[in-house]
Amino acid sequence: MRPKRRAVLLLLRAILLVLTSVVLIGCARDELFRQESYVFGTRVEVVVYGNDPTLANDALAEVLREFDRLHRAFHAWEPSELTALNDALEAARHHQVSAELATMLADAKRLSALGDGLFEPAIGRLIALWGFHSDTFRPKLPAESAVRALVAHEPRVLDLTINGHAVSSSNRFVRLDLGGYAKGYALDRAARILRERGIENALVNIGGNVLALGAKGDRPWRIGIQDPRDAGVLASLPLYDGEAVGTSGDYQRYFEVDGVRYSHLLDPRNGHPARGTRSLTVLVTKRPGAGTLSDAASKPLFIANEDWPRLSARYDIAHVLRVDDQGRVEASSEMHRRLEYHGDARPARVVE
Repeated sequence: MRPKRRAVLLLLRAILLVLTSVVLIGCARDELFRQESYVFGTRVEVVVYGNDPTLANDALAEVLREFDRLHRAFHAWEPSELTALNDALEAARHHQVSAELATMLADAKRLSALGDGLFEPAIGRLIALWGFHSDTFRPKLPAESAVRALVAHEPRVLDLTINGHAVSSSNRFVRLDLGGYAKGYALDRAARILRERGIENALVNIGGNVLALGAKGDRPWRIGIQDPRDAGVLASLPLYDGEAVGTSGDYQRYFEVDGVRYSHLLDPRNGHPARGTRSLTVLVTKRPGAGTLSDAASKPLFIANEDWPRLSARYDIAHVLRVDDQGRVEASSEMHRRLEYHGDARPARVVE
């Protein structure tokens, strides 16, 4: 073969290889990358939609490492920064905490005040008394006298004094449990990590507390809201960029005695598991701290029963779905328009 002709053929082959590479890159299809773990006493799942496996898997691994860090740092009964603070509060000592925990506690005070104290992270002693301070608990009722005694001391997160990193309390019966706050806070931390890593489309699920980034291709992310009395789905809900969903239900952590259900959602006003609601779901539209708010706000609205519209307005949450203790469904008008109900599920009441 002549040298000139050979050179032309080599050039054409090189051009063909380049064009093939371009076509292959252009045809790379987005797919789902997911990782799961068990943290915060529940199953967590993080899903990324994209076309770069290395980028996605590195980001997913970093998120799960962060969840593990938060779990260890703010555990309510195993040795942690939070239990060290609780020991100091019981001894009426000032205690130096991390900047992160000081910020979380200040935010928890704000959220508690907005919810008329029905979101109350200071009732760790009551939670322990009912046996919900463990991953496994026994169906045993506490002595009513012990419940009344703790309620009489009125432990409140508002009793905390936060001066820089120094935390103290005027009430030695305050024992902090951030179980109704930490999962939402973890959602916000995950969103920040994913965005910093260049991930634009993802869904983070921590035991039913969910936050969405971007979309799943040309469609929004979509989640199901569980029926609180069977394994079915009550309704499906599309989620858009930056939105978070939190659900509080009496079907997640509970025990039964003589046919009566006792859930972990305690009413701080009487020290007993809240009654009147089976489940309550809030959707928080895109804003700073959406994940945290979705976790914290669902508790006081659950406990408030029929008074939930007043508290939802206090938290500036327009999307709410509630199932009462008779199985009746009610929803805010904004949530009603967003939901796709399954089967015979329909709201008995729509609140404007």
